[in-house]
Amino acid sequence: MRFHKSETAFFVFVALVLVAGGLILHAYSVLRAGSDSFYAVESLARIAYLSKLLFATGVLLSTALFFGMFFIYPLIRIQVREEGKLRAMTESLSARSETLEHAALTDGLTGTQNRRYFDDALREYLQEFRRIGKPVGLMILDLDHFKQVNDNHGHDVGDKVLREVASCLKDMTRYHDVVARLGGEEFAVVAPNMTEVQLMKFAERIRKAISNLAVVSGNVRLKVTSSVGIAVWNGRESADDFYRRADKMLYEAKRLGRNRVCA
Repeated sequence: MRFHKSETAFFVFVALVLVAGGLILHAYSVLRAGSDSFYAVESLARIAYLSKLLFATGVLLSTALFFGMFFIYPLIRIQVREEGKLRAMTESLSARSETLEHAALTDGLTGTQNRRYFDDALREYLQEFRRIGKPVGLMILDLDHFKQVNDNHGHDVGDKVLREVASCLKDMTRYHDVVARLGGEEFAVVAPNMTEVQLMKFAERIRKAISNLAVVSGNVRLKVTSSVGIAVWNGRESADDFYRRADKMLYEAKRLGRNRVCA
């Protein structure tokens, strides 16, 4: 059994008290044995007085030992148990807090970030990249005719399509890119430090990867495509204006026939 630090300190205290008591008893016995050899009245009186003091000290030490064993130690044990319960409760609450925080920022279906995380991350990226003077790219994707997937094959198949697309996006993007599901069949990618030409090529690779996906569910084998709108931050506009500009390009891609990238 492992002891708490306070318990260990207490046992050290008890050991010291026991040693001190043993020394006092030894001194008392030595004085008793040698008292007959002293003939001076004054010396005998001092020895008798010393003997009484040693005896009283022994009584006090015995009382302290009794009090420590039957009063102090039980209190320490209670304190240790309560501290252990509080520590376990704190760890449990901390774990739950981290879980809830993760759930609050993650899309439950696809495992990507959610709209709340995306909005905060986009603002933070713009603030930081304004300071260092580097570009920030934004890509907004929408799956083409996704409603027909749900209508013809059911929401279970539709959910599988969303998960497959999300997995494809996470595989295609870099570790510092932000991949988020904005809602429904719409996704977004924040791609920092990319020029418009680089972002266009990047978006095309993603569009082609999604169009090459084959989502299989039972006897159903689906091919999906996506429309993509992209924009590179001009260094002045707000996060909302930046988002609206990329979103406008998404609708332009849909207007021009879908399954394409517009910038």
